[in-house]
Amino acid sequence: MHFSDDQKYRANNVDLVDFLQRRGEKLIPSGRDKRLASDRSITVRGNEWYDHSAESGGYAIDFVRQFYGLSFPEAVTILLGGEQGEVYRPASQKKQEPKQPFALPNPHSDMRRVYAYLTKTRLIDREVVSYFARAKLLYESCEKSKDGMKEYHNAVFVGYDENGVPHHAHKRGLYTEGTGFKGNVDSCDPAYSFHHIGTSNRLFVFEAPIDLLSYITLHPKDWQNHSYVALCGVSEYAMLKMLELHPNLNHVVLCLDHDEAGIEASEKYHDLLLEKGVSCDRDLSVHKDWNEDIKANHGLPAIPAEEHPQHLIRDEICRELTETAMTVKSNCSANTLSALLMKALSYLHWGQFSEADECLREICRLSVAAAAREYRQMDHSRDISAVQSRLHSGFRTYENRGHLKTRLDLLESDIMALRGFERVVAADEKEKLAECYEHIAAHGLKGVILLEKHRQKMEQTQEMKLSM
Repeated sequence: MHFSDDQKYRANNVDLVDFLQRRGEKLIPSGRDKRLASDRSITVRGNEWYDHSAESGGYAIDFVRQFYGLSFPEAVTILLGGEQGEVYRPASQKKQEPKQPFALPNPHSDMRRVYAYLTKTRLIDREVVSYFARAKLLYESCEKSKDGMKEYHNAVFVGYDENGVPHHAHKRGLYTEGTGFKGNVDSCDPAYSFHHIGTSNRLFVFEAPIDLLSYITLHPKDWQNHSYVALCGVSEYAMLKMLELHPNLNHVVLCLDHDEAGIEASEKYHDLLLEKGVSCDRDLSVHKDWNEDIKANHGLPAIPAEEHPQHLIRDEICRELTETAMTVKSNCSANTLSALLMKALSYLHWGQFSEADECLREICRLSVAAAAREYRQMDHSRDISAVQSRLHSGFRTYENRGHLKTRLDLLESDIMALRGFERVVAADEKEKLAECYEHIAAHGLKGVILLEKHRQKMEQTQEMKLSM
């Protein structure tokens, strides 16, 4: 498909904030940028985007290709409105103002409001607040509005570099009515957010400074011996900088929020740390976050934890696999799997989601049984229970954000790869064949989950239309 230079220019110049909001994505203010609620490592501004975890970015076409798993022609088509004739707003061409150098907000003469907010509203231990205040990691700011008519007070959580120079400041509004303001000061260095250095080998990682203080309040024993860092968002820079500067820190405890975004970030950081040879655990709050746990302990209403919807679907499918494992025939060829995939694609074309779902589940069942068969023939200790367990534990939500079409293309590629094992004799080849079946099962599982998410979204859209 050919596009003119003008078409490509207009597609690349689409305002991503407008584009994402009109596609139902939730965006969170992050300084001058907007951060995706579904992937908080990604920020957008105008027609530009940046993935802080991957340290890469670009313009609108590349964003749509990567985030939605589309080809170049598909990305350009959707940005130009496609056949629906929907036109997205172009990004403003105004010259951007130069970034101001980092500066700490002006301090207030006392910390009365900070103490009242943190100890009475947030129920954080007063001694914990005092410790960070004495260390000059926490203070109260007093700032005037642009017209000079209003005065704003914030708790400021300061992050210093290894030489004791401040490079980061996170502000939290001290007003108890409505949604409180929170955000980082302009030109912060994300590698040096709010933290405490102890002497043990443990580093506890949080999303926000109040989460960090709440956790210490809940786990006060010898807390100063350990190290803590608040990411002030969901970006791993500060965590990695702590590990770089303090080699004694070789065990990380991820204490991110018990919600969809926190679960995805925890999985991603867990894998990242293991790749770097750093041992890692996860500590989950009972409620949405550690401050909600404090509220519950005081008998106050607390926001409940939010399980990841993809995990719920994964657990249901894996339970089904366990229940049907002994009755599944292990005869599983490339032709059989390919025929099931073609049927699934045909059902999807006609909107028959239940039938497509059953085809993908059958691919999972057959592949798991086939992998276990190959391992058994090698006298491998990995039986069908182990294969099912690996399928369950190997699933990552952050790897399953693309389009169903992209996932089914990957599934098709793995099924095609089976044809290279038609005359398997050597043991190492049989092990690769078993692993190929496991990959097929994993892609099938992810496909079922994406299909279920798509079906649920369509049902919600239909319900909204009927209620209008």
